[in-house]
Amino acid sequence: MPKGSYLFTSESVSEGHPDKVSDRVSDAVLDTYLTADPLSRVACETLCTTNRVVLAGEIRGPESVTNDDLESVVRHAVKDIGYEQDGFHWKNMDVQIYLHHQSTDIAMGVDSSGNKDEGAGDQGIMFGYACTETESLMPAPIQYSHEILKSLAEARHSGAEPGLGPDSKSQVTLLYENDRPVRATSVVVSTQHDEALSTEQVREIVRPHVENVLPEGWMCPEDEFYVNPTGRFVIGGPDGDCGLTGRKIIVDTYGGASPHGGGAFSGKDPSKVDRSAAYAARYVAKNVVAAGLADKCVIQVSYAIGVAKPLSVYVDTYGTAKVDEVKLADVIQQVVDLSPRGIREHLKLSRPIYARTAAYGHFGRTPDADGGFSWEKTDIADQLKSAFS
Repeated sequence: MPKGSYLFTSESVSEGHPDKVSDRVSDAVLDTYLTADPLSRVACETLCTTNRVVLAGEIRGPESVTNDDLESVVRHAVKDIGYEQDGFHWKNMDVQIYLHHQSTDIAMGVDSSGNKDEGAGDQGIMFGYACTETESLMPAPIQYSHEILKSLAEARHSGAEPGLGPDSKSQVTLLYENDRPVRATSVVVSTQHDEALSTEQVREIVRPHVENVLPEGWMCPEDEFYVNPTGRFVIGGPDGDCGLTGRKIIVDTYGGASPHGGGAFSGKDPSKVDRSAAYAARYVAKNVVAAGLADKCVIQVSYAIGVAKPLSVYVDTYGTAKVDEVKLADVIQQVVDLSPRGIREHLKLSRPIYARTAAYGHFGRTPDADGGFSWEKTDIADQLKSAFS
């Protein structure tokens, strides 16, 4: 290939993928506690398999939330996804709950008291990323992978395509020339389907959803368009494969286009910087790019458990910066308080806004009127820009 030309691939999975079922349940539990008490502490892990869902983890929240309430939340989440199959049915599945109280040692480090501000819920590194490849300032391969599956899910939920099942995956490979995406070279979609549908019928159901998502003229060659390459996908979801919370961290973020700190998001309240600081890093990176200060931007932040201030803030614009990167790192910290409390309050994260994040990516979404996806706003872009005027 010519210099500056390369192929890059990202994948997504649908809300009905076993791991995403687990993420959805964990975040639904989190929302339940935050509704009852916005300062609840939640770290909920979910396992789902054939007709069984198991919750485990630690909670500090109001006793008004009972196990019966949580079981109802679990069943509603599975029903909303669309599972009414013999091997996984919202009404008939077994639900087991093993949630215990948060460790007092962890609570002591995280809670504010006296002159001590809220500390980070754990040590770790978090990354945020933005680029000019799409209107949402997301990398194009992951954005299109998400949108293909969202389109299929909307058709399934509306009844337009009743032959589709909840479980599906997509994978988009794009050709880059001079570091800009120009077309798809291959697309893979695997989707659960009714037994009566043939492979060719499924292929033609999927085709318009791919063509409508990709920009005009970007569709891959016919022999590189793969739909259910195994030939059959009837058994799926947790009946076909065990699901666990937090196993799709690259799908949740940037599709491999950016570094990842390793921490998962779902089931964690905003005192856990794995989640809140990753949201803040995306917020900052997106505003840097939206301000026209760089075409690409990655932000890394790091924390120590129980300590309020970030240990480091690193900025890399891949040589695309229009301003001094060293000054940019300083300006960012002047504009945004990156302490756990500062992030939580600035982005208003102590609200039940998390179940909706569990599928189709935590980033590149449209901010909601009730505060969902607040980290996708570009409301500090002018402030960042003015610092360099």
